[in-house]
Amino acid sequence: MLQALKLPGCVSPLTFPGPIRHFPPRQKSLWYHPIKDRPLPFSSLKLHPSLLKGLKELGFTRPTPIQAEAIPSALAGRDILACAMTGSGKTAAFLLPILHHLIDKPRRTTRTLILTPTRELAAQILEDCNAMAVHTPVTAAAIYGGVGMGPQEHAFRSGVDILVATPGRLLDHFRSPYAKLPGIEFLVLDEADRMLDMGFLPDIRRVLKHLPVKRQTLFFSATMPPPIATLTREMLQHPVTVNLQRTSAPAIGITQALYPVPQDLKSALLLTLLQRGEMDEALVFTRTKHRADRLTKFLVKAGVEADRIHGNRSQGQRTAALAGFKSGKLRVLVATDIVARGIDISELGHVVNFDVPVVPDDYIHRVGRTARAEATGDAFTFVAPAEEEDLRRIERAVGKRLPRVVIPDFDYSAKAEGKLEVPLAERLAKMRAERAGGRAKAKAREERQQGGASAQRPSQPRARNSRGPYRKGPSR
Repeated sequence: MLQALKLPGCVSPLTFPGPIRHFPPRQKSLWYHPIKDRPLPFSSLKLHPSLLKGLKELGFTRPTPIQAEAIPSALAGRDILACAMTGSGKTAAFLLPILHHLIDKPRRTTRTLILTPTRELAAQILEDCNAMAVHTPVTAAAIYGGVGMGPQEHAFRSGVDILVATPGRLLDHFRSPYAKLPGIEFLVLDEADRMLDMGFLPDIRRVLKHLPVKRQTLFFSATMPPPIATLTREMLQHPVTVNLQRTSAPAIGITQALYPVPQDLKSALLLTLLQRGEMDEALVFTRTKHRADRLTKFLVKAGVEADRIHGNRSQGQRTAALAGFKSGKLRVLVATDIVARGIDISELGHVVNFDVPVVPDDYIHRVGRTARAEATGDAFTFVAPAEEEDLRRIERAVGKRLPRVVIPDFDYSAKAEGKLEVPLAERLAKMRAERAGGRAKAKAREERQQGGASAQRPSQPRARNSRGPYRKGPSR
């Protein structure tokens, strides 16, 4: 059934009858120490017994490589500069040593600040933190926009141990006298490269002015572009580097496949895969917010439980959509890259790139939503002819040619019911035509008004007299 995946170097598209997966049962990470070649349990990291109890209840027995390498140095108080592929377990790598240090410290003083680029990632980190700290007295709160500031102000005033914040909302609070963080001992920048990409560098520098200089700083990121090196030289003191020289790549356990298809038939292809049972659930990434809206409407009309999440949705709508997908109420979640990093959806079997990412790193982050923590999953990418050049850049980045798949009995020459997005050139031409038509109508209206005014103009001006406002003849 999986002949296509056994021939990654093939040139022509391959056809097979069924879904492309035959994975072994899912399991938690089973990493073997590169030197000792034996299982390395969490208990060997000398974490607090309360944390080990919580990890056991969560089903985590052995650390992933990034956790095994970063946690000991963080426990020793060293600054960390860590790079690891998306889905490798970076969140636990910085949360566990921080929780370990905070357990026995006095309460009512905020000692940890975790900066993240998006609201969803902040909420996810808070959820993970509460799960790991369930048997400890450590408290945490999230600070992000789109929700009321009242509960967040209470978190500042009560002195929760850990604040997880987006830079913009945090700076909003810093304008008020209650938002003081003199007790910060641990600073974490999660997805630091993403924050740089989103233009948060000035905000980060402003946040640093409100923090103590003496602190332990942890950088965790999926990629390490050159600007990160400049920032780390300013913020880190003799950091321990983890995975810094490893090339970014999709996590092990992700089965990748390409589906060549005309642009206008992508919606029909996705619906076909869902209807044939090749995907039980899917996280689908689109290029724009409008395409996400229209694709969701198309799926719902076809009877598929689906919702979308992107920047134009309110925080309540985004939270509800993500919760519905995690709980299984929704079969499909359509998203832009706002959830391409950091969102941990357990047991997610399929990620679909409805549009080919322009940047290879975005492809890696998208497909990294499946096969989390060394589990397994599928990543499908729909490729239109105009996207072949972007695809070639991705294949060069991952170091291999990805298998092409053709679905039997799917009509690749069918006429699409409608377009998800009107091409930019057509939109611009339509707007120019509408503006030209508007100018022509305005000119014609002005000419009619001028012609009517000249026809109604009196031959002699009317003059006032004492008997009334106007008189017909000259006065005597």
